[in-house]
Amino acid sequence: MVYLEYSHLLFEIALRKFLSERLSTICMSEEENLVVINRVNAENFNVFLGLIDKLAEYEKLALPSEEAKRRLRQDCLSDKPKFQAFIGKIGDKCISYVIYFFTYSSFLALPTLYIEDIFVQWEYRRQGVGKKMFHFLKETAKREGCGRIEFTVLKWNTSAQQFYEKNKAKRLEWYLYRVAKEDF
Repeated sequence: MVYLEYSHLLFEIALRKFLSERLSTICMSEEENLVVINRVNAENFNVFLGLIDKLAEYEKLALPSEEAKRRLRQDCLSDKPKFQAFIGKIGDKCISYVIYFFTYSSFLALPTLYIEDIFVQWEYRRQGVGKKMFHFLKETAKREGCGRIEFTVLKWNTSAQQFYEKNKAKRLEWYLYRVAKEDF
């Protein structure tokens, strides 16, 4: 009789754990499925700039200057854009964005999709939005015949590192270097 009660208790614990994980996944999938991804255009460009400002605040960086915002508009909306930008929306609320462009790998002899920014507003994190935006970028890379996707993550941003690693990204052994415009 004790064995039967113990088995029943173990079954109940396992069932609760399974249902808890399943409900969490279902909620995340529902939230993720609500996200609609649209190209940045003249009508939504100012909202896009507002999201860039939110990323700058999150990373404790200076907001883009008015001149930088003018260049962003020109470089994004021209006939030959220098980068691609998309906004993630739930309903009428813009909650995330991505910026990417293409580089080229001489060893693969294939284009590389380079992610400049992927940003999700704080209150929408851990709900599948970032996963959907990242999946959108993977599908774009596949469609464009890319050999890889590359991006950088700040050393202190461990939540982003965990997110990317959970989504099959691997940290490289390379150092990132930069030469600033004033040093050309």
